[in-house]
Amino acid sequence: MLSYEAGDKVAQKAHALDVLIPRLKAAGYRFVTVSKAMGTEGLDHPPTTAGLWKGRAFVTAVQLSQAVVRGLFVLLAVTGILVLLRLAMMLVFARRHARVRNHPDFSWGPEVTEPVSVVVPAYNERECIANTVRSLAASSHPVEIIVVDDGSTDDTAEIVKSLGLPGVTLVRQPNSGKATALNTGIAWASYELIVMMDGDTVFEPDTVHHLVQPFADPRVGAVAGNAKVGNRDRLIGKWQHIEYVMGFNLDRRMYDLLRCMPTIPGAVGAFRRTALREAGMMTEDTLAEDTDITMALHRGGWHVVYQEHACAWTEAPGTMTQLWRQRYRWSYGTMQAIWKHRRSLIERGPSGRFGRVGLPLITVFQVLAPLVAPLVDIVAVYGLVFHNPWKTMLVWTGLLGVQALAAAYAFRLDREDLRNLWVLALQQVAYRQLMYLVLLHSSITALTGTRLRWHKLRRTGEVGAPPGPSVPASRPAA
Repeated sequence: MLSYEAGDKVAQKAHALDVLIPRLKAAGYRFVTVSKAMGTEGLDHPPTTAGLWKGRAFVTAVQLSQAVVRGLFVLLAVTGILVLLRLAMMLVFARRHARVRNHPDFSWGPEVTEPVSVVVPAYNERECIANTVRSLAASSHPVEIIVVDDGSTDDTAEIVKSLGLPGVTLVRQPNSGKATALNTGIAWASYELIVMMDGDTVFEPDTVHHLVQPFADPRVGAVAGNAKVGNRDRLIGKWQHIEYVMGFNLDRRMYDLLRCMPTIPGAVGAFRRTALREAGMMTEDTLAEDTDITMALHRGGWHVVYQEHACAWTEAPGTMTQLWRQRYRWSYGTMQAIWKHRRSLIERGPSGRFGRVGLPLITVFQVLAPLVAPLVDIVAVYGLVFHNPWKTMLVWTGLLGVQALAAAYAFRLDREDLRNLWVLALQQVAYRQLMYLVLLHSSITALTGTRLRWHKLRRTGEVGAPPGPSVPASRPAA
């Protein structure tokens, strides 16, 4: 019986027997072996070599299983501490960020009113490109719009031309990838401040104006906007909506204050042309060109900040297959960027600061912690089956409650409807498991050195242009 127990329980029962057996003997009880009680004493045969090895193997297996269980619980404790630490850090820094940036006396400097170039890389975006360009044309800030058609095989370019909107330049090139398309757009841009957005995203009329205000500070080289999920009617969209508000934008507030923002989102970001040139422009070294350029800007000493008021509505993947492909590329590209900029760990100056502050935080919270986080669910299942199910459910519900409070605070900061949080519990059971598998797949790909191809997602055009002033037609696009 004792061989099936583990840890403190074995020691406690052994101590109890040391006390109990003498007392029972004093009361007249006798203790005999099983073989003597069955009348088979003396008939026992010495164990064979095979029997000895089987017994040793059994004992070793039991000891190994006990060690594995103890190790899992230790790893679970470490994971729990990391998860809670991350939540605590996000909440503390998010509160600080909101109080500082929304204070009546806060200012980036003189209002930025100079014209801005907006670069839109587009590849087979026929479903979305009209809404994207119209939303930019309705901007309250003076903009020139540069749509770079990256060798589309559909009628994306024809749709842009047919809109006949003023200030729109259409540039065509053979299919060369998003990084090259962005560099082409930058080369065509007339102004120092350059906004970049995806071809499936729409801006509000004041998005560009809010996005470029931080450039009043000459130290700012890039600005991350507030990307929101526009197609949130279905369950998979609601899950991603929660992830964007809590997992991305809440993170950005923390990284902003720590001056180690990992990514300027491709859906809504702005750059100084000077900073881009110093950082080496957009490259195809990784599948996450936005993360790559952001890290390069940090290493060059530029400030990268988050502007919560610059909202953009993007079309999130509508199927599990599309979601897998997108997040697989994101995860793999982030790992590539971390590896590419690893030398910042030993460098001095701004690069060294990012390497010793930003890279560890990004590696721990975006790679390592999510990789070991499934232990929470594994141990929960183990506890439900082999231990006290009520206590296990209480602990799991407590962790969910902490996450729900953090999500509610993130939604409050972003002025989002709290009713969308009803899917949070289901997200933890289903959606989160998918993200674990994606990250594990990406890690295996990175470790084996396999080259991942860019996956183009299918778009539906569900995200319509936000309300804005109508723009009269003028000359056709060049």
